[in-house]
Amino acid sequence: MAQATTETRRLLLADFLRTRRARLSPTDIGLPTGGRRRTPGLRREEVAQAANISVAYYTWLEQARDLHVSRPVLDSLAAALHLSLDERQHLFQLADQPYIQEALERQEQLDPLLQHMLDNQGTSPALITGPACDVVAWNRAFCVVFGDLNKLAMHERNIIWLCFTESTFRQRLGNWQRYAQEALAVFRAKAGHLGDDTRFLQIVDALKQSSQEFRQWWPEHNVRTVTSPYREVEHSLLGHLVFGYMTFQINAYPDLRLCVFLPDPASAAAKKLSALLGAIQNED
Repeated sequence: MAQATTETRRLLLADFLRTRRARLSPTDIGLPTGGRRRTPGLRREEVAQAANISVAYYTWLEQARDLHVSRPVLDSLAAALHLSLDERQHLFQLADQPYIQEALERQEQLDPLLQHMLDNQGTSPALITGPACDVVAWNRAFCVVFGDLNKLAMHERNIIWLCFTESTFRQRLGNWQRYAQEALAVFRAKAGHLGDDTRFLQIVDALKQSSQEFRQWWPEHNVRTVTSPYREVEHSLLGHLVFGYMTFQINAYPDLRLCVFLPDPASAAAKKLSALLGAIQNED
């Protein structure tokens, strides 16, 4: 059954490539038309040239040969064939490769409704993370409680990076060691899905250089998929805060997760947080 599924996927990939090739003209990819053509669309050699791969290799793909297509080749083909985001994801699925969007790409293409949803969480800090724990969207409550992400470079907007570096996020976490080890175990579990993803490897390499705790704990290879349902925060203005912590997968974006910190609405700290957020809003 597995072999049949693989063969079917190869046939679908070949057909998909042919249909995407047929809808483009040479001028779409910056090539001269070259006179009249018997069939519409690009020739195989033109796609191969645009994707910087051999004509033979591309021909084998359209012949549904048993090939392991690398992610760089898929990226090149997606660019050469001018695939949309949905088509790019479909291409990777047919090639049996995980599709991982770069943080900048996710942020630029994030549905505005998701940011609207974050902004309407009231006193609940909330954020959206990508596969390698990059933060791609957040709300004002998160910045007030954990530190202003707007002031950070994009490569620093990552939960694991913030947790293991001298950030405001780390400084405000109560019981930091337990949280850091849990977060690292979740991050390690993601490694099996991310494989040789460039962003994942960048984070690991950077933290090996920057954090003694990361260097000590990373080789232990602890993994987990679920963390503690509570988070504690020590805030200079708000005092001791306790949040319920929940995560959700976003159906339209399978590689993104919504994370929400729920304060006890009856606590004095939550009332202070509400007042502080109200004061900040009035200043805008």
